[in-house]
Amino acid sequence: MNFIQQHKNGLLLNIKLTPNSSKNEILGYTEDYIKIKVSAPPNENKANKKLIEFISEFLNISKSNIELLTGDKSRYKKILIKNCQEEYIKQKIFIYDKIES
Repeated sequence: MNFIQQHKNGLLLNIKLTPNSSKNEILGYTEDYIKIKVSAPPNENKANKKLIEFISEFLNISKSNIELLTGDKSRYKKILIKNCQEEYIKQKIFIYDKIES
């Protein structure tokens, strides 16, 4: 799976984000990214903040262990996850369907 990669400071998650949704949810995953919707609008960094908050709750880790590395103004984002095991993340993601990109 390319949506999760090793990084010197933790794990990188590749995410395709859809802002302005009716709710916060994971839609599924492809080989290359996890598809996530958040309720916040894309302006003023609101969608990025909501994404970090959502991932924090989803993985049950502190927001301080999550950092947006790239994609500040893009739908495609790289999120650094610190202090979390790769297998734990995969188990949480694999309950969702694999989708076509």
